[in-house]
Parts: sequence; structure tokens; C-alpha cells
Amino acid sequence: MNLLSEALDNYIDAHASEEDEVLKELSRETHVKVQMPQMLSGHVQGLFLQLLSQMIKPQRILEIGTYTGYSAICLAKGLPENGLLYTIDINEELTPMVERYIAKAQLSDKVKLLTGDARKLIPQLNEIFDLVFIDADKVNYTAYFDLVIDKVRPGGFIVADNVLWSGKVVEEKKDKDTQAIDAYNKKVLNDTRVKNVILPLRDGLNIAQKLL
Repeated sequence: MNLLSEALDNYIDAHASEEDEVLKELSRETHVKVQMPQMLSGHVQGLFLQLLSQMIKPQRILEIGTYTGYSAICLAKGLPENGLLYTIDINEELTPMVERYIAKAQLSDKVKLLTGDARKLIPQLNEIFDLVFIDADKVNYTAYFDLVIDKVRPGGFIVADNVLWSGKVVEEKKDKDTQAIDAYNKKVLNDTRVKNVILPLRDGLNIAQKLL
């Protein structure tokens, strides 16, 4: 998943602010007990999401794809006292673990967990979001963008993870997920309602700001 050499990854990790203890514990438990632990945002990307949230100072955040809650905790740290993060995941088996770590991070009053198909749940949310983080099934990335764009305030941000897909987006032959991610990147680029940039952080982040 990482696009840089192991030596550079280690250097970046060593020169980033230390991971807090709750996130360290969550990362360890995820790697020991949960399938596909590489889905975890991890230390450096988590710090970036936290700093981004703190810079934006969002009142409302929507996260599509909770997994074990690492990125939710990072994003929620940028919320003001009355702020709220909605996080959606289809896998209810992980909900107790997520709730436990959200509580350990003392963020239970700022995080609302929703379980089910995000395509059905998003239209039910009567909120305007300052920040949306997409990190779920890749084949539905463009559908998620279409569902959230009108729920993002002008000046707000839509951030999508895994948009370089281990570098596969530049390969001539693309599998289904890679095709979906490539389609998402092209869609965002050509949408006049946003301006965007792709950062090669971890597996790639597409950061789009809504203009209209």
C-alpha cells in the first residue's frame, strides 16, 4: 500500500508527533484481532486527518467507512464542543470495539455510529457537513460523492482515501476496484463544483474543496 520506500516511511513516522496511547492500543488490537488490518489509517495519515480537521474546525463531519474507528477518533479531535461526527459502516460486528475506543478517547458525545448501507443512510441525514471522509468500498466512491456533494457547505471538503490504490491507477490493465478509483479521480477533476489535489500520502488522498 505504501508508495515510498520502507526507509522513507520509517523516517516520516519517526519525525511525526507521537501517536497517542488510545490510538496505539487501537492499532495493536486491530492488527491482532481484526481481518485486513492494513485498512487502518495508521499513525501518519491519522495525524494528517487530525490536523486537517483542526484547521477546518468543522461543526459536522461525515465519515463513510468506520472500520475499527481510528480515523473517526482522529477526525473528531478537530470538532468544537458542540461538534458531531457521523460515521457509517456496514459491518456491525466491529461496533462494540469502535464504541469502546471512542469512549476511551473521551469522544462518545461527539461521535454518532451508524450501521448499514451508506447509500441508504446518507439521504436520511439532515445535516450540512464541513468535512466528509470517504474510505469504504471502492466501487461506490462515485455514488458516495454524488450523495454528499449537496450536503457539503461551500468551502467544505470531501477527502477520499486509497485513490492511488498501491499505484495500480497508472497501470494499463485495471481490475474492478482500480477502475472505480480511477473513475472517481476523473469525476472529481472534471466537476466544476470543486477544486482538488491528490496527495501521495500512504495510499493516496484526494482532497476536494466545494466551491459553489
